[in-house]
Amino acid sequence: MNKTTLSVRELASQLGIGLSKAYALVKEPDFPTVRIGTRILIPIDGLHEWLAHEAKGGGTVATEQ
Repeated sequence: MNKTTLSVRELASQLGIGLSKAYALVKEPDFPTVRIGTRILIPIDGLHEWLAHEAKGGGTVATEQ
């Protein structure tokens, strides 16, 4: 069975960003997440769609404050 979701830590690793930036990203309203209790999971297919949309200039990426 193939993996269908990433944890926030795995997301940070895959995108080459810091963990705090990854948490800021998953808080963005248009970023695909699934919440199960306190756990935040990112559907891989949703991430690919979001990346394609962002690559076309579809929105803004979360910035660290």
